[in-house]
Amino acid sequence: MRVPNRAGRTVLAGSTALLLALAAAPTAVAHPAPDHHAGSLVLVGGGLKDDNDQVYGEIIDRAGGKGHARIGVLTAASVPQSQDPHAEDPATCSNSACNGAYYADLFTRHGAADAQWVPVDIEHVAAADSDRLVEQINGMTGFFFGGGDQYRYVTSLMHGAAHTDSKVLAAIRAKLARGAVVAGSSAGAQIMAGADMITGGESYEGLRDGSREGYFEDASELGYLPQGGFDFLRSGLLDTHTGTSGREGRSLRLAADTGHQRVYALEENTALVVEHAGSRNESMRVVGPQGLAVFDLRHARTHEGASGWSLTGADYSYLTDGDRYDPRHWRVRPAADKTRLHPRERTAVPENNDVFHSLADADGVPYSFLGTARALASSAVQREATASTFESGPRFTVTFAKDRRFTALTDDSTEAATLIGMHVSIEPA
Repeated sequence: MRVPNRAGRTVLAGSTALLLALAAAPTAVAHPAPDHHAGSLVLVGGGLKDDNDQVYGEIIDRAGGKGHARIGVLTAASVPQSQDPHAEDPATCSNSACNGAYYADLFTRHGAADAQWVPVDIEHVAAADSDRLVEQINGMTGFFFGGGDQYRYVTSLMHGAAHTDSKVLAAIRAKLARGAVVAGSSAGAQIMAGADMITGGESYEGLRDGSREGYFEDASELGYLPQGGFDFLRSGLLDTHTGTSGREGRSLRLAADTGHQRVYALEENTALVVEHAGSRNESMRVVGPQGLAVFDLRHARTHEGASGWSLTGADYSYLTDGDRYDPRHWRVRPAADKTRLHPRERTAVPENNDVFHSLADADGVPYSFLGTARALASSAVQREATASTFESGPRFTVTFAKDRRFTALTDDSTEAATLIGMHVSIEPA
């Protein structure tokens, strides 16, 4: 699958080593999974910048605060040193050990009292059952999972087809249950998912071909793991790099295919903070410069016809910094400093012929889906707008619509920031 490394470059992550690691995993030992967690999750959609004091500060505060937080860094989603051609160059390396040292240094620079790499990766799977590493885990007050390929976390920290915890993961799960913070970015956020964790895929191919169980070398194929990831967040399907990679289409298709009624689509350099994950009191807050898309599919309907797959009746909300979300009541609670937007724009919503920011479109722009939605929110004359996929055969049309229940809020009185309850449909042309 296509994954950005910490320097933002795109690499191809093969599955051969992962499958070998899975086959070689030790005998599974079942563990009792807690019904809820007293601790918190801080999930970032990727692209976490070194100078994001707001997000790093959130993690450190929840781990005990500056001068007290002790962060365990896990980077098993990265390739091991033996597979990194730049392993000997600190300026360009991108492997598990190199990335572990990188994040440990970042956390100490942001004020953690201590930050340590936990040395587990796909070439050191046995370490995940080391009592010495469990002791290291038990000395930490928070944990951070780096990016790469989330399937490597499955093969390095979980036991085979039984999908049960290694000793290291069981210790982290127990720490979360007792109040620790568990954070992750990109693959490190994706692995926190419950059932049907996404393993890869692009929006257009997903809409055209549907989803399949498994992990695939073809980066465009929409794949998922039915057993899920670590199962820390169960109230909705998770996706990452949403606006920058145009993943709204793939997450809607997968949610519809697998029966999920809700999607949390995470944006880059921005965190979704989850408290009491898995309980009736689960609550969420957005922290950072971008936002969080929430898709509500409770009233959605799908159809597979001669011309292709279609979806109607989905609702789309977009939360920005300070907004809260109540999963139990499916309710957005906007930040106190935001006010209702009074649309004044009288020009037409701009044409959009690449709604999912296709890799094939050299002129495509990120946040394309959101851009059309916000333009419609700001329009005083349109109640509906359409956008289409760059690819054809078939070409999919996305229709955005607002009714009297739709709400747009602003933090500067001129442009839409937070969107609540816009209707979305997707149809083949």
